[in-house]
Amino acid sequence: MASLSTHASHCVRFLHALSSQMLEADSVRMIIAFYCLSSLDVLDQLDAKSKKADRDQWREWIWAQQISSSWGTGFRSGPSVAIPASNVSPNPGQYDVPHVLMTFSAILSLAILRDDLKRLDRAGLRTFLCRMQRPDGSFTAIPNSIESDLRMVYAVFVICSLLNEWDAINVQKALEFIHNCRTYEGGYGQRPYLEAQGGTTFCALGSLALCPSAPELSANDRSRTLRWLCGRQIGGFQGRTEKGQDACYSFWCGGSLKILGAEQFVNVKANVEFLRECQFKFGGIAKAPGDHPDPMHTYLSLAALSIYPFSDEMRSLKGVDVAVNATQETAAWARQHLSSTSPN
Repeated sequence: MASLSTHASHCVRFLHALSSQMLEADSVRMIIAFYCLSSLDVLDQLDAKSKKADRDQWREWIWAQQISSSWGTGFRSGPSVAIPASNVSPNPGQYDVPHVLMTFSAILSLAILRDDLKRLDRAGLRTFLCRMQRPDGSFTAIPNSIESDLRMVYAVFVICSLLNEWDAINVQKALEFIHNCRTYEGGYGQRPYLEAQGGTTFCALGSLALCPSAPELSANDRSRTLRWLCGRQIGGFQGRTEKGQDACYSFWCGGSLKILGAEQFVNVKANVEFLRECQFKFGGIAKAPGDHPDPMHTYLSLAALSIYPFSDEMRSLKGVDVAVNATQETAAWARQHLSSTSPN
């Protein structure tokens, strides 16, 4: 592997500015920040690679994206998606609205930065999560959207788990939605009747692992899921049947096997060899060999190496709380400070 310091420097660059290849990602800036900070966290390089002034600035930037509307309180992606109130008067809250995935990313990013999280509008957040749930149990990313799938269910379940508050949502309907996304192969699609994918299979299994009232998979269902996940490794992991290897699925599929307690089925050496080929010489890890590196594939690859290390250097990576998709230290910080923060 390239030096850990090199990968950390790649992530710091993205925290300051997007590369020319990723300018279109400005509309998901909060998620980019989350992946960059998560990489620095798992590398244990946050303090070494940034100044306190930088970390303070990043915290304030994230808090500036917390917005309240008639739909409740959450976080948007960044200032580029904000609509000035003067343009939509008299009801700006109808258009400048929070986003479920950005809210998930913001809360964990603040925990990485060791914010005390006292500014989180818990009451407004509960309202937001409740109002994003659809009759079928799924959640939309933003108000009045038709897009609802397992990604949003997972983000909501992580937030509820960190808050240790589940009564704002209809948990049973959400669990039914997860079950309905299960395919005959044993994986999970984004929505019912769609093809099984590694990312959404992780979202389903992570959600079930986090929810106190979720039933365990039956022996037959677990066996089918293990078979499907193991079939995705062809060196690295592929996300769907008959697709090529992709670095991010080393975490999505490898993490799913970890959640199921089946790490022994991963060919660690083959996975590491593939991820080595995905590295960029100036830092960062790409989707596939020869592609441009990006924060998402960098973090998910590093998280996978934390779960499945193959050398002493990889064993120096911080342990990951797989279901939460954060380091164990960060997940513990979030739980401690969110559970001790009084509702606003």
